Amino acid sequence: MQALEMEAERTILEQLRAGNYEAFEQIYDRYSPKLTGNLVRLLKDRDLAAECLQEIFVRLWEHRGSIDPEKSIKAYLFRISENMVYDIFRKVARDEKMRAHFISFTTEAYDHIEKALFDQEGRQLLHEAIDKLPPQRKRVYSMCKLEEKSYKEVADLLGISQAAVNDHVTKANAFLKDYFSSHPLLPVLILASLLYNSLS
Repeated sequence: MQALEMEAERTILEQLRAGNYEAFEQIYDRYSPKLTGNLVRLLKDRDLAAECLQEIFVRLWEHRGSIDPEKSIKAYLFRISENMVYDIFRKVARDEKMRAHFISFTTEAYDHIEKALFDQEGRQLLHEAIDKLPPQRKRVYSMCKLEEKSYKEVADLLGISQAAVNDHVTKANAFLKDYFSSHPLLPVLILASLLYNSLS
């Protein structure tokens, strides 16, 4: 943000602290589109996103007196948004009906889950799932995905064809997709991989 923009926003925030509703509307107009886009992307539900957006700005107005004009209002708003989304996803993890809504986006979800699983915090969960694979499939999948060996290397090491390697990986992926789609931590995994890319 340029110096002039920062100064202009500081002035708006000072006005907001003083209870100026026009200043509040300026903040809303500036940041609500981005917030809405991120909420829809995460929650897959425009009505739910709209409810969250309304609550974010209700909280902003109610707590306007505690706003620091020297700090980024964007960071403040997205922090509220982040906390609200975490709360929703924690509820989803306990609510079968809400979880079914998110599982309807299984293909997209699994892409994000797979990324999250290979991060440090997700590896234990991934290893638990891999342990459920048949021995040879587990060996092939681990070599390809965890050790990052090529299909040719794995085929040579195990004395099988590259087609067999591909078949094992494909079937392992299908199993893991089903496994994590029904896992109670599904929403948390999606959120872990999406949140900080989206809410920025």
